[in-house]
Amino acid sequence: MAQPTNKLTATAVRNAKPREKTYRLADGGGMYLEVSPSGGRYWRLKYRLHGKEKRLALGVFPEVSLAEAREARDSSRKLIAQGVDPVAARRAERRASEVSAANTLAAIAEEWLEEVHKNKVVPDHYRHDRRRLELHLLPVLGNRPLVEITAGELLDALRRIERQRKLETAKRVRTLASLVFRYAIATERADRDPAADLKGALRAPQIRHHAAITEPEEIAKLMRAVYAYSGEPATLAALKLSALVFVRPGELRKAEWADVDLDAGTWSFTASKNGPPLIVPLPSQAVEILTDLHDLTGHGRYVLPGARSAARPMSENAITAAMAGMGYKGRMTAHGFRAMARTVLEERLGYPPAIIEQQLAHVVKDANGRAYNRTAHLEQRKAMLQAWADYLDALREGAGNVVPIRGQA
Repeated sequence: MAQPTNKLTATAVRNAKPREKTYRLADGGGMYLEVSPSGGRYWRLKYRLHGKEKRLALGVFPEVSLAEAREARDSSRKLIAQGVDPVAARRAERRASEVSAANTLAAIAEEWLEEVHKNKVVPDHYRHDRRRLELHLLPVLGNRPLVEITAGELLDALRRIERQRKLETAKRVRTLASLVFRYAIATERADRDPAADLKGALRAPQIRHHAAITEPEEIAKLMRAVYAYSGEPATLAALKLSALVFVRPGELRKAEWADVDLDAGTWSFTASKNGPPLIVPLPSQAVEILTDLHDLTGHGRYVLPGARSAARPMSENAITAAMAGMGYKGRMTAHGFRAMARTVLEERLGYPPAIIEQQLAHVVKDANGRAYNRTAHLEQRKAMLQAWADYLDALREGAGNVVPIRGQA
């Protein structure tokens, strides 16, 4: 015969006073209220499973009411009827909750940033990517268990970025999210990458074409303006080197003397933390500029130090501001020197696109589809850069009709 249940009333529970010794008030079904001498009132469930008597804590009164304790008792008895120990079930639930808390998107993203990404990219790249996640993704989904995040939820977060007209940022954040999910898969904390499902779901960023001058007559005027610049010597050197070696503006700004070999006429650096080295052959004009500059900045780390602190590289706006001061705002940018060289080297000097792209540090593949090593075509690039520097000098000096030496494959 089943034991009667629900024998207690809310009033009896509220009026249960402490005694000299702990005592119990039974409600039935194995549940009782335990009252301690200190006045504490605790809900307990006594049950038998696999021939052993056990007890389960159901909560403390008044935080857990009589009705709530009965609900807990009934759900626990259903588990017992199925041969499941409610104590073990509670421990498993607690462990799952702890695992879930440890495996939120924010937790795994932090682990990926520190353990993986930080060791693969340069510090500035790392800081920018961390900031993108912290600004755009983690405030929305960071506290969610990573395995529960759906493609739809991720898309909603990315749409918020798009609504701010930050299309390139949205694209980058999707890529970063995918890297985090793939890391979770590799570490056996996820089964799939919902970010991969969003390929093609975002609006494509507009391609920005950097303002550039490509006509010889205009290049001649530009180079005369560059050489007539009367500002800071380091800025003048930066303008000249931008034209001569046409590396990315950020790479030039952060150039370090330790990477420059004036005797060999080379500048070697690594664009990414663990990436292949990039070797830039320096034409004689660039070596002369750097030799003169070494007297001014060679005591420090950076070839082009900042105006306010030699411990930091030249600011991003230094070259842009100089170009604007020379009257080239909207007509030419620091990045435009790359576009200028790319166009003129192929169309007027006749150099093969593969050699030019190699010098631009773009990924170039051979006939078998394999990427060239970044040190490839060094001698051809050296000859090309010297011919380019001589061509710029000839234009600047107004040497009539400049007849370029055609590039060789």
